[in-house]
Amino acid sequence: QVQLVESGGGLVQAGGSLRLSCAASGRIFMINDMGWYRQAPGKQRELVATITRSRSTNYADSVKGRFTISRDNAKNMVYLEMNSLNPEDTGVYICHAVVRSSIYSTPADYWGQGTQVTVSS
Repeated sequence: QVQLVESGGGLVQAGGSLRLSCAASGRIFMINDMGWYRQAPGKQRELVATITRSRSTNYADSVKGRFTISRDNAKNMVYLEMNSLNPEDTGVYICHAVVRSSIYSTPADYWGQGTQVTVSS
């Protein structure tokens, strides 16, 4: 099994910054894509940013220019640097990874429990 554990959430004022981290552990042979999603109260989960193993990135239009996703393949970590935060960024931020547990296995999706980000106006 694979576990994803997020950290770094909290309460911040509008215009502030936060850095989220996600650590993957367990039976890991290789991690393909990693990413961050968020879910605001009463809304569906939405993609924030993704990063491939070769570090190609993709961002939601609403966070382009403000958020930066990065990863450390050696440590099985993914990060999300969030700047110029606004109240619309409030939500539970959830880590996602596509993981192969062995050389013989097919990739599988794993999700973290999420970390709360609250931006006050």
